[in-house]
Amino acid sequence: MSKQVYLDLNMDALKHLASFEDHTPLHMINFLRYKEADEVTGRSGRAIYKEYMEKAIPFFQKINASISFKGQPMSMMIGPEDEELWDEVLIVTYATKHDFLNLIQMEGYPGHIRKQALSDSRIIFCK
Repeated sequence: MSKQVYLDLNMDALKHLASFEDHTPLHMINFLRYKEADEVTGRSGRAIYKEYMEKAIPFFQKINASISFKGQPMSMMIGPEDEELWDEVLIVTYATKHDFLNLIQMEGYPGHIRKQALSDSRIIFCK
């Protein structure tokens, strides 16, 4: 059985997010698994993701979003011991849902670079 990977937004989840009130901050937990090397450039996924962040930060600043946490998982404290850990975890805080929705629609936003860097990912909306 092949493992399914996730790199694109789930449109149903986006509609679900749109239905929430817009008066409170929200957090997006990002679980990231980097490609060993990009098929086209040969660069590591980690290096490509660094490029993505450098290009994405100005967009985050325009909407007042911030990275609340960035770190590397070290060990499974509760859960299956044999489960592979994610390469990195990132929590991005947005003032409102509209800030996130605006971000992903901004002209020039480098989402394609994020996708190029990753072999798999999850983004979980938390309120």
